[in-house]
Amino acid sequence: MKLNTFKHIALATLFGLGLSSCEDFLDRPAEDTYNVDNFYANDDQCIQGVNPLYNSPWFDFSRGFFKVAEVLSGNYYWGSSPYLTFTVNGTDEDLINMSYSLWSVNAYANTIRERLATANASPETINTCIGECLTWKAMAYFYLVRIFGAVPIVHSNSADIAAGNYNEKYKVQIPDVYEYIIMTLEKAIELLPATNSEGRIDQYTAKGLLAKVYLTKSGYGMSGSRNEDDLRQAAAYAKDVIDNSGRHLLSNYSDIFRLANNTNEECLLSWHWSPSTEVWTCQNQMQSDLAIVGFDEFGDCWGGYNGPSVDLQDAFGENALSPTRYNGDARRKATMMMCGDVYEYFWQDKGGFNYIDFCFGYDGGPKQYQSATGANEVKHLYGNANDHLSALGVSASSQHSGLSTHLLRLADIYLIYAEAMIGNAGSTTDASAIDAFYQVRHRSVNTYERPSSITWEDVWKERRLELACEGDRWYDFVRLSYYDTQRAINELTNQRRDVYYGLDDLYEEYYNTGSFTVNPDEHRYNPDAVKPNVTASTFTLPFPTEDVVFNPHLMEDPIHIDVRSEFSY
Repeated sequence: MKLNTFKHIALATLFGLGLSSCEDFLDRPAEDTYNVDNFYANDDQCIQGVNPLYNSPWFDFSRGFFKVAEVLSGNYYWGSSPYLTFTVNGTDEDLINMSYSLWSVNAYANTIRERLATANASPETINTCIGECLTWKAMAYFYLVRIFGAVPIVHSNSADIAAGNYNEKYKVQIPDVYEYIIMTLEKAIELLPATNSEGRIDQYTAKGLLAKVYLTKSGYGMSGSRNEDDLRQAAAYAKDVIDNSGRHLLSNYSDIFRLANNTNEECLLSWHWSPSTEVWTCQNQMQSDLAIVGFDEFGDCWGGYNGPSVDLQDAFGENALSPTRYNGDARRKATMMMCGDVYEYFWQDKGGFNYIDFCFGYDGGPKQYQSATGANEVKHLYGNANDHLSALGVSASSQHSGLSTHLLRLADIYLIYAEAMIGNAGSTTDASAIDAFYQVRHRSVNTYERPSSITWEDVWKERRLELACEGDRWYDFVRLSYYDTQRAINELTNQRRDVYYGLDDLYEEYYNTGSFTVNPDEHRYNPDAVKPNVTASTFTLPFPTEDVVFNPHLMEDPIHIDVRSEFSY
């Protein structure tokens, strides 16, 4: 849990160090280092003081964020990654960084909130900024409980430092952690305005997140069904966002993920990165991890050998062993590059990006087909330097982009509402639930007609297609495991998580002739693919080994805490 790190982070923030935000997310922060004596002195400084929570402390979480949610879940193939084979242990670098990052977010949120409480600023600004801190704190704990299960509650880093018990914290039972998240979001809702500056957290961000928390919590400790009260709460909060937030789905799905729409109305909560090279950790570097080699001018893309999984392609109705695309769902092309795809929004100064031409014909390309699955990533990519410059007015650089990472979208809230309304019944004919589902699906499948009923299975699959490769899917399996563990195990076990053979030959033929012919003996899915070993314990990842060394209580059973009497805001 990196509790020893809490002390370092909290001390830094207590003395006013390490909080300068990167570049200018919404309001440019002061350039000079500040401290408690000369900062939080007006509204602008309070806003600037919260800015870091939108990027820097999340940086070390971002790589693991993708591996946990997409590789573990079977949406993405990542070579010999332990997240692909369910063999992650406490020494895994990404796991360690995730833990460090999430506890850093909590420490930042706690300490900034305490400073804001005594700020010399308007009550409205103070309340808004504290509400933003609490929402980010709740998001960090929401990740913690879904990744690690029972975790300690660190309500105030400064109080723990004063008490000297930062390495003696006990894990708290999972229902109590959820209650703490709910309590935190309720306070955030109380403080936040209905609308905020573009891209910033508002009341409906917190309500949307709370709907998702209730839906997740609804199955914990249950068997085969979910808690009806939690489902009602999830539906109520989701409906409030749908009806009253003033937000709408963008008409074109792929527009959500473009630089020009970094703060689009569909996205309730996002990491807003800066391409500045002045401070490491404020930038987005996901293109480097996920893009095909040679995709940018900086030579720092190394994701070509991995790619969206065969199983995810199956879900979209696509087949990498066919030279023609189904293209019945606009989300497929916006999620994964496949043979025959051309992207007008990448490489705009070169007339667009032709996937297969780039692989075999482009001077700076790889001169081969790299992906083992027949697809490469699209989301989290900004394109080349000109694409970045055209959209943001500043060029990207090596491992530095300003492309926002969206964590909670309105489409997710629509699907949360539909699923919560279905509840334990398995299906529903409720018009409002069907409308919510229909809006999400019809946007990308324009031939889809409004149904007379929808089922849990409909929503389950739609969530996968709508949110694929956005860092969410694994957590659907976690919440399913809360009340139907075997169903979650069965689906993961039966996925096609392995590779195709012979794609390089096929796609070079396509490059040369515009088509290809499959030889079943040479071009095929791995016939020796091994089913993963998934068990009930798979749905909780281990704590980093070094954290257990610092705090052996992490290996003990969690304790019960009445969080509402123990903590307050």
